[in-house]
Amino acid sequence: MTTTPPAHPDAADTDHTAGPETPLDLAGIGIGPFNLSLAALAQPLTHLRTAFYDQRPEFHWHPGLLIDGATLQVPFLADLVTLADPASPWSFLNYLKTRDRLFPFYFAERFHIQRAEYDAYCRWVSQSLTGLHFGHQIDAVRWNPEHELFEVDFTQLDTEGEAEALGRTYARNLVLGIGTAPHVPEPLRPLADAPTVPVLHSADYLDHRERLLAADHITVIGAGQSGAEIFLDLLRARPAGREQLHWLARTPAFAPMEYSKLGLEQFTPDYTRYFHALPESVRDELVPGQWQLYKGIDHDTLAALHDELYRRTLHGGWPDATLTPGVAVRTAGRVGTTKIELHLDHTQQGTRSRLTTDAVVLATGYRERRLDTLLAALDPYLRRDNAGRPRIDAHHRLTLDPAVTGSVYVQNAERHTHGVGAPDLGLAAWRSATILNTLTDTPAYALPSRTAFTTFGLPQPSAGPTGSVPRQGSTLVPRH
Repeated sequence: MTTTPPAHPDAADTDHTAGPETPLDLAGIGIGPFNLSLAALAQPLTHLRTAFYDQRPEFHWHPGLLIDGATLQVPFLADLVTLADPASPWSFLNYLKTRDRLFPFYFAERFHIQRAEYDAYCRWVSQSLTGLHFGHQIDAVRWNPEHELFEVDFTQLDTEGEAEALGRTYARNLVLGIGTAPHVPEPLRPLADAPTVPVLHSADYLDHRERLLAADHITVIGAGQSGAEIFLDLLRARPAGREQLHWLARTPAFAPMEYSKLGLEQFTPDYTRYFHALPESVRDELVPGQWQLYKGIDHDTLAALHDELYRRTLHGGWPDATLTPGVAVRTAGRVGTTKIELHLDHTQQGTRSRLTTDAVVLATGYRERRLDTLLAALDPYLRRDNAGRPRIDAHHRLTLDPAVTGSVYVQNAERHTHGVGAPDLGLAAWRSATILNTLTDTPAYALPSRTAFTTFGLPQPSAGPTGSVPRQGSTLVPRH
């Protein structure tokens, strides 16, 4: 049996636009893993007309963090399609089959694959699917009440990223998968004014690794997985006894990520439904307290760090590496033209100190890209919560004025409404299938009614005439 993914029926159609007479059923903005998942699961639904746009020239997933040996924090089953359709030709296992690598993978016994391999897998899918248009910058999105369609204006870019042509396409529905952007906290932003000193976000680490290693003293700020992987990589590359490394973190400890089996059930559809049904104020209280579910460090990385540090004590002495949690950077600035001075507060001691360094890596995470600029023309139609954020329904749709008959779906922009699972790769296929089922108003993908052993919430009296309570299940909130 062939494992080559089938070509889309419209494979010969290279037109990047759709007119108001023959609009797209769905236009996707952004081609990261989440919209790539949606495109892959939409491919067998031949009655749907879809197109996806991205301003980058090709797919790449966090290229600055594909550190040798760094692995995904989710199992390989959390690929683009498997948890919704294990028989899909776009699965990771089928990718291995097309590369004659199934048996090596089988004997490798790896449940967590390397990031570089996940990136290669996604690029294989992106190069095989039709209807993906890279080199297209989306400029504006509007609702056209006359045609009852969304208008999407774009600029087609050449290989150098320069404007080549303008275009417009029409769609009944949109899906936004514009991803996240590197975040630099306010006290650290003055570091950007030090062009002669290597100061960079972890997202750009590999592009500047050699320049960093040439610095005498290096400071890593941030205690998430990226910070740990970068610190470990730098440590391994520095001579024993002359490491000259600092690692600073706001968290009270270099804490392990929550990886217990029941703890991970907070990344199930059941918990997502439960979380969405909670009052807005309760959701806002919950998310910050769940940081260890997605901002901690995996156990293997912590073990590798300790092993490397310990190995450097075998012949006496301690490595010149300082790891200090519980520290906040109050301010930062230049010292001369070649150094950075960090002003530090220790949150538990109530003490202050200064640290002078020659290079800084900001492993300070990412934030959801704001939708306001892209959706400026839709703002009059948007419904917002008490904090001014877009309201998003259980099916991942922006809540719009009823005058807009189309839907705008969002991917990884709904942590405030759907919880910490929003950016998790393990929920990608389920969310994509949910969107497609809602879009087509059919069970295009059969999704499980229960996904967790944990029961989130208490049974509530039924609104029905019998006064009975719902059947005991893992999520005891209404499923709309």
